[in-house]
Amino acid sequence: MTTSTDREHTAFKGAQPTAVTSATVGLVTDSTSYEAEAAATTSSKTKQRGVRPKGLLREMNNMNREPPPPYNPYYPPQYPNATQGNFGQPIAGMMPPAGQPTAGMMPPTVEHVNMGIPDSAPPEYSLGFEDENCFSDATIRRGFIRKVYLTLMVQLLITVGIICAFLYWETLNDWVKDTYWFTYTMMCATFVLIFVLICCPDIRRKVPLNFIFLALFTIIEGLLLGSVVVYYSAEAVLWAVGATALVSLALSLFSLQSKWDFTGLSGSVWVLCWTLFSFGLLCAILRSQYLYIFYASLGTLIFSMYLVMDTQLILGGKHKYSINPEEYIFAALNLYLDIVTIFLLLLQLIGLCR
Repeated sequence: MTTSTDREHTAFKGAQPTAVTSATVGLVTDSTSYEAEAAATTSSKTKQRGVRPKGLLREMNNMNREPPPPYNPYYPPQYPNATQGNFGQPIAGMMPPAGQPTAGMMPPTVEHVNMGIPDSAPPEYSLGFEDENCFSDATIRRGFIRKVYLTLMVQLLITVGIICAFLYWETLNDWVKDTYWFTYTMMCATFVLIFVLICCPDIRRKVPLNFIFLALFTIIEGLLLGSVVVYYSAEAVLWAVGATALVSLALSLFSLQSKWDFTGLSGSVWVLCWTLFSFGLLCAILRSQYLYIFYASLGTLIFSMYLVMDTQLILGGKHKYSINPEEYIFAALNLYLDIVTIFLLLLQLIGLCR
């Protein structure tokens, strides 16, 4: 028979596992909640200490591994509104590159003019010479032409005055005819001054040295012409002066209006000039009046071409070649020699025909 004590002992043995199981579940639950609370506390402390989560660190490492952007000379315009005062401000949501301060700690920047890519192309740099003003090429060329022809007119007036003195001053006229060496001396001095003015650019460009040499050349050339015209009558000389003036004016107008460019014919005209020189030697040997007339006519034609060519070189414009505006002494010398040579050839032609 089972006593009451045995029943109680049996009942206690059956209930003991249930009670132990319940206590164990309670302890596990308490431990789990404690670990969750500890993890939450650790996460909050980690955030407070500034340690970034692992996912964010992984993204930053990936960003740092990317190659840097290509060099942009217009930096910093890849950021929008860079020229409106947001210098150094990255785009919203973009992390600054490693090693650079954050947006709140960006150093102060100085605004530069024309930084960044403008909406339109920048204006081209210019000196302000594009418009027609006192420094334009056309104005410089016009001033050069005025200076050349003014110098030429002064030279011609001096020459005409000296020629008139030799023509109408009987004492000087007779002295030149009796003094044969005077003509040869003036000829040699003329060639020396021509070579100096042509071969020495420093002399013909430096003021007032260029005007001094040009005036000296004009006076000596006038004396040379005066020693030549004493062997002709005054009427023949006046006819030659008038014909030279008419031919020179007509050729100058032709040079202004003609579409033919003679500036590229300098080589051909030079060959013709040497041909004329050789023909002159032949005329001096044969001493024929008809050859003299042909020589004077051919020489007038050749130096008329020279006058047209030199005039177009002075005018410039659409012609192939032109003279530098600084060479106004050289240009005036060329025109003066052309006109004087035409005058001598016409004077010879008129004297032979009379």
